[in-house]
Amino acid sequence: MNIYIETLGCAKNAADSDIAAGILEEAGHIIVDNPEEADGIIVNTCGFIDDAKRESISRIFDMAEYKKNGGILIVSGCLSQRYGEELYREMPEVDIFLGVNDYPALPEILKNYEKGRREKHLGVYEKGIYEKNFFQAGRRKRTGPVYSATLKIAEGCNNVCSYCVIPSIRGPYRSKRMEDVLAEARQLAEDGCKELILIAQDVTAYGLDLYGGLMLPELLRKLCRIDGLNWIRLMYCYEDRITDELIEVMASEQKICRYIDIPIQHASDKILKAMNRRSTKESIINTISRLRKAIPDIHIRTTLITGFPGEGKAEFEELAEFVEEQKFERLGVFAYSREEGTPAAAMKNQVRSDVKQKRRDILMSKQLEISLASNQRKIGKVLEVLTEEVNEDGSYTGRTEYDAPEIDNSVLFTSDIPCAPGDIVQVRITDAFDYDLVGRTEEKNEPAK
Repeated sequence: MNIYIETLGCAKNAADSDIAAGILEEAGHIIVDNPEEADGIIVNTCGFIDDAKRESISRIFDMAEYKKNGGILIVSGCLSQRYGEELYREMPEVDIFLGVNDYPALPEILKNYEKGRREKHLGVYEKGIYEKNFFQAGRRKRTGPVYSATLKIAEGCNNVCSYCVIPSIRGPYRSKRMEDVLAEARQLAEDGCKELILIAQDVTAYGLDLYGGLMLPELLRKLCRIDGLNWIRLMYCYEDRITDELIEVMASEQKICRYIDIPIQHASDKILKAMNRRSTKESIINTISRLRKAIPDIHIRTTLITGFPGEGKAEFEELAEFVEEQKFERLGVFAYSREEGTPAAAMKNQVRSDVKQKRRDILMSKQLEISLASNQRKIGKVLEVLTEEVNEDGSYTGRTEYDAPEIDNSVLFTSDIPCAPGDIVQVRITDAFDYDLVGRTEEKNEPAK
């Protein structure tokens, strides 16, 4: 069967889709790049916040238009896991609803599927079964080089933030065995991967459940010994688990990008406590200071939430002042989404939607100036750039080690020497904008690190 997979949401969902594709290929199915070519379509959905839910539902209906000649439409992912029973009743267009723990069963489900019959497979996490069937599953076999890839080192979450539904969807935190992570990384390197992006709901908690301690530093040291990998990027790191050992490894290992993603969510101790976060404003400032002292050119990405219940004018002004003081090189801001079933949804002092959005816009306006200033300081410098696209006019688009794919800045550059996606080249920056850089390759490119 030809199967097309539409992936929505975060990088963790993309990793799930990649493994699901590998499971299907192993069973003899063919993964295609266009829904028009598919006999079966899988929409891997996001159900984290309202905007993501709306986008997922919209794409489900879009994909339903491609059903033809008895084609099968499958909805999987967080939205399906969270609302599968309700969606089953409301969306007759969908043939199969699949939960986040049920990808290993896909080949058997498809084998036994009877045309016209609707099904739902919304299994809950079972200790041992998931790890055996999913963690050890292969990835999709690419026909071309995979120059950038995500590697999920853990699943689930034990951080019970009061606004978040992920633990109820994904289950408890469980780390992938280190030998399995390393084996997967070696295979990716052999396939041409140059940038390895480590992901989990909480990357910094890696190993705590399996080995009784925080094992991310040791994992990083071993990953850095793998030939072929150039960049190793850390996403979704919790501030309170960024240890001195982790910082030392990041500072000393050349392959680790001088970049870290730390979703801190707020800077008011009152709001952080209401969010059930372990961090405080003081601990956040301390961690940022330690990182910048050890790695002077590190670029810190964070995310913030505006309009959380109880956020008054004073708490928001404290947050705005914090953004101006810390000058994060990369910042995303979300208006609080009231998610049913979470403690925060039942809290008093909910903030009006227009106020939440206005506060978000204020912070992003401040960030625009901070980002521009950060980019302007790069003018005249020579930076390593990972080539991603060859443009119609002969120019190229790429990223520096300071930028994660799809969410951060880009570099538009020209070169007298032909470049291909995946090439890491030396680019001298000649101009800067709010969120992008412009440059030209140096005549003599040094080998990438």
